[in-house]
Amino acid sequence: MPVTTTTISLETRGNADMHNLTGALTAAIQESGLQNGTLTIFCPSSTSAVTTIEYEPGALADLRRLFDQLAPQGHDYAHEAAWGDGNGHSHLRAALLGPSLTVPLVDGHLTLGTWQQVLYIDFDIRPRQRQLVVQIVGE
Repeated sequence: MPVTTTTISLETRGNADMHNLTGALTAAIQESGLQNGTLTIFCPSSTSAVTTIEYEPGALADLRRLFDQLAPQGHDYAHEAAWGDGNGHSHLRAALLGPSLTVPLVDGHLTLGTWQQVLYIDFDIRPRQRQLVVQIVGE
């Protein structure tokens, strides 16, 4: 079964900076020439994550507020006591969502719902340059 691997480069602002990856993933599928299989997007970072959401301002604001409530910045985190880097909350937020997402590919299209987009979130506390890995397995 053929496998294609590519990357998506992002410049992020940190602090729950959100990016809609759906268009870039669609382009990767078209470039691969594959029609059926699975697409996996992976972020090699312990302070960022991938999920799906309806990519609209209200849902994004609600998601940010949820993370502010679950893992607030400035809380007393053991990670920060050990490293002094101020991003203990970033690691926890990323761990809640996870670093990867796999979506079935059918007839050359991601099988996303009508209002569902693929979302990347950089939870770190400063701007970053990120390289996300996209791997498509199929035929």
